[in-house]
Amino acid sequence: MSKMSEMAASIEELRSAAAAINDVANWLAEAFGGDEPKSEAKPDEPTLTLEAVRAVLADKSRAGFTAQIRSLLQKYGADKLSGVDPANYKALLADVEDIGAPEESTDSLGRGGAAE
Repeated sequence: MSKMSEMAASIEELRSAAAAINDVANWLAEAFGGDEPKSEAKPDEPTLTLEAVRAVLADKSRAGFTAQIRSLLQKYGADKLSGVDPANYKALLADVEDIGAPEESTDSLGRGGAAE
């Protein structure tokens, strides 16, 4: 791995760590913030941040799926992640999870598993 790619990987890890720390700080401030009235019920899923999505995409890119990542970004109308609408982060991550996932093997008759 070249020095530049190591530096890029380190930067992405730092951004991911910073996002996680920020999430914890926000939670602590809300949980122990004093006598402010409680806001509406929280959604079941946390809001995805640009940094969190970037960390996942960077991992897949480092695993050799850069072309597939670029293709997905274009699917969502962007050349880079910052151009993707945050409302599409969840769907983008779902698509990214499919990249590199082993497909079920089938024999010539379309049966799964090993041929008998």
